[in-house]
Amino acid sequence: MSVPAIESLSDFRALIDSGDVVIVDFWATWCGPCRMISPIFENLASSIESSAIKFAKIDSDTQPDIAEEVGIRTLPTFMVFKNGQKVDELVGASPQGLHALIQRHA
Repeated sequence: MSVPAIESLSDFRALIDSGDVVIVDFWATWCGPCRMISPIFENLASSIESSAIKFAKIDSDTQPDIAEEVGIRTLPTFMVFKNGQKVDELVGASPQGLHALIQRHA
């Protein structure tokens, strides 16, 4: 499963307001740690069998309005949303931390 890229603020808002748990990877093409952890995020996303969890990626450079709305300061940042609200976050490219973050909400 390929993690979908969010291309607009309206798509982002619709996704996080869906009622599902949504785990979002905020990244940028120039960010080395982002490129390192991206395949790990993709693999973890494909290993989750719950239809109540959605995964998405947002390029902070091409979607600065989304990054600004949620207060992204460091990349990569992984945020977990439920019912439109941020409920958890991981800053940095920690494979163990990312695995733990996803498991907390799976």
